[in-house]
Amino acid sequence: MARYTGPKTKISRKFGEPLFGEDSTLEKKNYPPGQHGNNKRRAKKSEYAIQLMEKQKAKYTYGILEKQFRNIYKKANRGKGITGELLLQLCESRLDNVVYRMGISKTRDGARQLVSHKHVTVNGSIVNIPSYTLRPGDKISIREKSKSLKAIESALIENNSEYEWIKFNRERLEGEFVSIPEREQIPENIKEQLIVELYSK
Repeated sequence: MARYTGPKTKISRKFGEPLFGEDSTLEKKNYPPGQHGNNKRRAKKSEYAIQLMEKQKAKYTYGILEKQFRNIYKKANRGKGITGELLLQLCESRLDNVVYRMGISKTRDGARQLVSHKHVTVNGSIVNIPSYTLRPGDKISIREKSKSLKAIESALIENNSEYEWIKFNRERLEGEFVSIPEREQIPENIKEQLIVELYSK
């Protein structure tokens, strides 16, 4: 599957946030990349530029390319409820994201790799599609022969995050997607209304 493979620190510096996990370089250089990155007199961004930046931030955060992200937006726009919230809920319901939230992987890229390499099962069946949309009640687990992977052990040692909409048994490496998260439960710093305004033009 096509995905962004370029320099991640550069992207994080562009948005001023560690979009791909902790980044020591970002702490030292907390200004945009480029020779004019630290210039305080940068031109004021237009409304369109601000909306575009927010969309780009969401895409990089969840590791989704433009065509797929647009399709998710269209699905959210057809749903009942607030489009922006539905958009983030659909992103959070992706299998790769839930694997990441469970702490089985340090990054969403790593979670995507675990899924595509057939280490993850949903309701007892192997699913190797990272964009697979989970439904409340779905059971997610690591295959028996994959439970000893060092990458998983390392991730679990470093990750103690817990989310109300996910149950996870660290010993058995099994979890449940309990419910679709409410907007206030999603920790990502994304102004989803700006994305809706951009796509609505």
